[in-house]
Amino acid sequence: MTDFEKQKLGNTLWTIADQLRGAMNADDFRDYMLAFLFLRYLSDNYEAAAKKELGADYPELEPEDRLSPLSFWYADNAVDVPEFEKQMRRKVHYVIEPQYLWGNIAEMARTQDDELLSTLQSGFKYIEEESFASTFRGLFSEINLASDKLGKTYAERNARLCKIIAEIAKGLGQFSTDSDTLGDAYEYLIGQFAAGSGKKAGEFYTPQRISDILSAIVTLDSQEPATGKRSHLDSVLDFACGSGSLLLNVRHRMGPHGIGKIHGQEKNITTYNLARMNMLLHGVKDSEFDIFHGDTLLNEWDMLRETNPAKMPKFDAVVANPPFSYRWEPSEALGEDTRFKNYGLAPKSAADFAFLLHGFHFLKQDGVMAIILPHGVLFRGGAEARIRTKLLNDGHIDTVIGLPANLFFSTGIPVCILVLKKCKKPDDVLFINAAEHFEKGKRQNQLLRTDEMPSGGIGHIEKIIDTYQYRKEEPRYSRRVSMEEIEKNDFNLNISRYVSTAETEEEIILGNVHEQLLSLDKQIKAATEKHNAFLKELGLPLLP
Repeated sequence: MTDFEKQKLGNTLWTIADQLRGAMNADDFRDYMLAFLFLRYLSDNYEAAAKKELGADYPELEPEDRLSPLSFWYADNAVDVPEFEKQMRRKVHYVIEPQYLWGNIAEMARTQDDELLSTLQSGFKYIEEESFASTFRGLFSEINLASDKLGKTYAERNARLCKIIAEIAKGLGQFSTDSDTLGDAYEYLIGQFAAGSGKKAGEFYTPQRISDILSAIVTLDSQEPATGKRSHLDSVLDFACGSGSLLLNVRHRMGPHGIGKIHGQEKNITTYNLARMNMLLHGVKDSEFDIFHGDTLLNEWDMLRETNPAKMPKFDAVVANPPFSYRWEPSEALGEDTRFKNYGLAPKSAADFAFLLHGFHFLKQDGVMAIILPHGVLFRGGAEARIRTKLLNDGHIDTVIGLPANLFFSTGIPVCILVLKKCKKPDDVLFINAAEHFEKGKRQNQLLRTDEMPSGGIGHIEKIIDTYQYRKEEPRYSRRVSMEEIEKNDFNLNISRYVSTAETEEEIILGNVHEQLLSLDKQIKAATEKHNAFLKELGLPLLP
């Protein structure tokens, strides 16, 4: 499917969502819409695997047969079903009974079957409890089919669901939907819902263009970025992963076999479920990712609490877009935590450095970390200044990238990307001031790619990546700054101190200006005399 068709599919689904949600909050409707899209994916994937498994025994149906072929096979081969399901669990890691497959659910919706709602409830419960490995428990836990938001009575809710599912089925029916396409449609819808969610969007979505920059940085060779992309990453961590789009962006850049395992952590239960669905929808097998539901700052993930240094997990790449200036409770016990002990605790009013130190702690010696943070981390004093100073003195801050304001759905403030390494070769810090390089939009400003630039030239995104990769210096855009200069500035990393975007005013030499004025005065007098001579001949009043 072409990019245009993918965009068209996304638009079709978004139009359906916009029309059908009525008075329902966009965030609530998002969960239903995305769950149904996910059920469609699971069903397609399962039926394709079943066809392969059953071979010639897989029923061939007439076009008018709207039910899944598996419905007929189950009815005719009851005795063989347990062995078949055992094989499916082994091969695709899950089972869906025929009545719960998307095709059958869509047919119930089309015919406005009174049992649709109860069948869906049973289906979601079955997939969660009987079907997947324990990794996928609670996948639909936030999808409340008994909610008053769908209708006050069972009949009203059932009728509403029939309408929603019938429209989605009709919309999807116009396109050939392989798993990549459904994954892209899912991602597109997440972006559209984020655009309508305002501040809440920051909880689950990193704009694609910013995600592109982070993923490009961490997939380049960490010690010698100029040599190009790494051939393989064993592991990647996003400790505030939202819907998982940033992790998927890294995977897309590396290729499906370029990463050993993806690791994510998310505190919000709804967003955690979105992330797991998003992984599967993009063809990431359940054995290729691990998303954990829990609080990052309290380090609730047992895997990361390993105290034996030899067994503690470390990651080739860490990416993150944590909540900005998040209020937290730094306790005495956290002060002794190995993540923070050598640096001190971030202040109660802003956990930005606590998030940064958490990710940095789990970075490999030759790894690279890229994190989005508010500008305040670059210059605020107190505990933050102490943490910043130690990171700089230890040679861990590699690059500071200033981005334009109003790029996010959740906030209009300008943000920065910090690139950190445990071992870095250059003994300076690269500053990139990209704050003036963007396309102004109605609601959000946009970073453009090269092929989108209206007047040609390198795109905003490629320019940032290229400057980082080759450590380029350019007036009013980027500069490599020595540690001596940073120390003279009291370890303040405010970008404009080092790379000002202000136009340098031309030097004015008063003597030259005086001579120019005298010359102009002579020219005016000569021109006036000449003009007056013409006026005199014509008998007209002279100029003074």
